[in-house]
Amino acid sequence: MARARAQGWSTAGRRPRIGPALSRVPINVWRAVVFVLLILIWWGLSILAGHAFVPTPKETLDAAIKMIENGTLLKATLDSLGSYFSGYLIAAVVAIPMGLLMGGFRVFGATMDVYVNALSATPRVAFIPLIIIFMGLGFQSKVMIIFLGAVMPILINTYAGVLNSDSELIEMARSTGAREFDIFRKVMLPGALRYIVAGLRLGAGIGLINTVVAELYTAVRGLGGLLSIYGNTFQMAPYFVVVIVFAIIGVIMTQALKLVEMRMDRWQYQIGSST
Repeated sequence: MARARAQGWSTAGRRPRIGPALSRVPINVWRAVVFVLLILIWWGLSILAGHAFVPTPKETLDAAIKMIENGTLLKATLDSLGSYFSGYLIAAVVAIPMGLLMGGFRVFGATMDVYVNALSATPRVAFIPLIIIFMGLGFQSKVMIIFLGAVMPILINTYAGVLNSDSELIEMARSTGAREFDIFRKVMLPGALRYIVAGLRLGAGIGLINTVVAELYTAVRGLGGLLSIYGNTFQMAPYFVVVIVFAIIGVIMTQALKLVEMRMDRWQYQIGSST
């Protein structure tokens, strides 16, 4: 029995540890592997479904080169980015202070919480006819639709971040005679930073989706307008180009917010060590 156990332990000890071995491979290598796999799956789907429905990667690349050369892709991308960033930045400017106020002043937060949740649960598409009636089909209406999509995730996450501040740190700061503003600035706000960045990420994704919605419902311009034109005429290669551009914009926004989060983590540590 003892020999069997010894043999069992020795056998287990010789088993390859796959996890640590894989973790030593650089993450960019894994990303490249996944990218190649996605290209192969895409190519296989184009063969199975037919090029009329799913273009090959080469056909999509040729369409992208053509759209870049004639300026169609650049003009549409700039139109969409102008609307997207305008609505998203306005949402952040409105939502973050509002969420901080709701979390910092509990009576105000409890009063507004019901209305915020009601607006968050209402589909934003329901507001599009009203927006078009009051703002028309131009730039302002698109910005408003994007704003409505991005503002709620940022607001709710900021509010939740302030509410989930460390109560022990708050009581400790109060026991040392710290003012409420200093407690809010040095304890509650740094504790809410991760929630705020999470809200910004969610808002960026939903805002990008609403960019497509806005351009489909209002003036047919930008990348959303190209999706409508190419989709209705079954020009699938340029259609895939537009979809890929939206994906690239989403990746860039996510990575940019990750960099912001890293800087905020260092700032949070400096604030925490100084208190």
